[in-house]
Amino acid sequence: MKTPAVISALGALAHEHRLAIYRLLVERGPEGLSAGVIGDRVGLLPSSLTFHLQNLQRAGLITQQRVSRQLFYSIDFAVMNGLVGYLTENCCRDSGADCCAPAQATKPVRRAAKVA
Repeated sequence: MKTPAVISALGALAHEHRLAIYRLLVERGPEGLSAGVIGDRVGLLPSSLTFHLQNLQRAGLITQQRVSRQLFYSIDFAVMNGLVGYLTENCCRDSGADCCAPAQATKPVRRAAKVA
C-alpha cells in the first residue's frame, strides 16, 4: 500500500461514527449490511450515514453494491490487510524481536457477584 492511500484510510477512520461503521462491517464479514441496517445499528440519520459511508468508500475501505433498491456495504478485506501490513511491515526490525503478531482485542470479563 502506498503512503497516500494509507493516509487517506487512516483519515477516514479517524472519526467516531466512521470507525463504528467500519468495525460493524468487519464483524459482519464479506456479505456486508444494507445502509438502513447500518444506520439503525450506529444511530445515524440517512443523510449523515451517507456522508460517512461515502468518506469510507472514497478512501477505498468499503465497497458498495446495489441489490434491487437497496445499497449494501462491505469491507474490502484486501485493503484492510494491506493497511495493517503497511503499519506493521517494519515492526521491531531493528531490535530483532518477534513482537508484531496481531493482537486480539479482548472483551472485559464479567465477574459473577460473590454470594455471602
